Amino acid sequence: MTDHAPVSRDDLPIPDYDHLPVTGLGHRIRSLDRDQVQTLLSYEQQHGDRLPVVEVLRARLKALADGADPSGGDAADVAPELSGGAAGGSKVSPQTQGPPPVPPQTGDMMNPGAPVTPGPRT
Repeated sequence: MTDHAPVSRDDLPIPDYDHLPVTGLGHRIRSLDRDQVQTLLSYEQQHGDRLPVVEVLRARLKALADGADPSGGDAADVAPELSGGAAGGSKVSPQTQGPPPVPPQTGDMMNPGAPVTPGPRT
């Protein structure tokens, strides 16, 4: 597939590609072959042309050209970042969360109203 041939959303090997965050893209394309990654690259260049996405796709094409094999798995599976979280939900609740953060101390601990002066440089 060339960069100039129109690519339809229906032609994409990842059905939810338009809603996939850039951070999840590298993981999702590992199972794709060269033609499938090229299809995504052509679509991206014709539509959003987002530089981080184009770079990830080009890097994967280079890896495949250098001998990398597509991994197992299915790029069409719903990504965890789109599915609403881990199965069973989060175990974090108000009862299990940690203590609130304590702001850092500054100035003179013995005289909190004193101005802060820088110490000697070493």
